[in-house]
This record gives sequence, C-alpha cells and structure tokens, in this order.
Amino acid sequence: MLQNQLLLKNWHGRPIVLIGLMGVGKSTVGRRLATRLALPFVDADSEIEAAADMSIADIFERFGEEYFRDGERRVIARLIDGTPKVIATGGGAFINAETRALILDSALAVWLDANPKVLADRVRRRDTRPLLRNRDPAEVLTELARIRNPIYALAPIHISSQQAPHEATVAAILKALATRANDQ
Repeated sequence: MLQNQLLLKNWHGRPIVLIGLMGVGKSTVGRRLATRLALPFVDADSEIEAAADMSIADIFERFGEEYFRDGERRVIARLIDGTPKVIATGGGAFINAETRALILDSALAVWLDANPKVLADRVRRRDTRPLLRNRDPAEVLTELARIRNPIYALAPIHISSQQAPHEATVAAILKALATRANDQ
C-alpha cells in the first residue's frame, strides 16, 4: 500500500481525463483526485467558457451543439499537452470521435459511471445544463446512458460512482491507478 501511495504521489504519467455523464462528479472528484496526486486540476468546461467569454448554455443557445463540440475539442487538445494533470471533461466530450481519439492516444481516460436515476437526482439542483432544459432529467440521462455508455466503456479505467461520498470514488481511482502503474 505504501509503495502504491509513493507511485501515485509522484505521478509522472499522462494527463488523467475524467469522462462520464453529467452529474457523475467529474469536477468535484477531479479536484480531490488532483489534490491527492499533487497535480494541477483543470475543468474543460470552465476553460471553454473562459475562451468563449460566455457560458456553455449561451454557446449552445447562440451557436448550437456542433459549434460547442468543435470548441470543446480544441480546448481539450490544448489541455492535453503531455504534462501530468487531472482534467474533468463535459459529458459529451468523449463521444466526439476526434476528441476521444486524442484522449485515448495522449491521456489516461477514467470513466466515472453511475445509475441515471442517481444522476437525475444530482442534476435537478442546477438549471445550467443545456441538454436538460425543459426536459425530464431521468428520461434524458437514461437515453444518454444507453447511447454513450458503450463509448465511455472504451476508457481503460472504469469506476462506479454511486450514492457514496466523493472520497470513495477518489479512493477507487487511486487504487486503479496504482494497479495500472504496478502492471506497467
């Protein structure tokens, strides 16, 4: 265990990219994971908003999803610069074939997975998600899971993030990273 902690505390591997549906905790878990690994944390959605000087909801409304996904791909390409860090992505980032290829080739993808009903309870608290506007979150997330989960499953690390504290998810990621580091 101590050896695993030392391996992880000195993580010099690829950037770690968290993927998964909205509400799964990529940003919150990502911040905590970065702290535990003593790495920088970057939220791709925040970077997109800063680059565009507008909210993601406004980008979707004014320019559409295709325009947003193109900007998202460019921002993620800039963030995956070879330096170790933890990156949280938006739920649709890994679905884009170019973005997915970039992540799989140049980073370590970690899929955070949770039941859509759990996610629906989490996302009901905020009205900032364009894909949920004026729609039932449980229905949307169930449909998104049906479509996206087979693609998320291409990530080399799969972590179940259910009704547990975020620290449990961080611990599971650390364990998976240590196992992976030991296997290489």
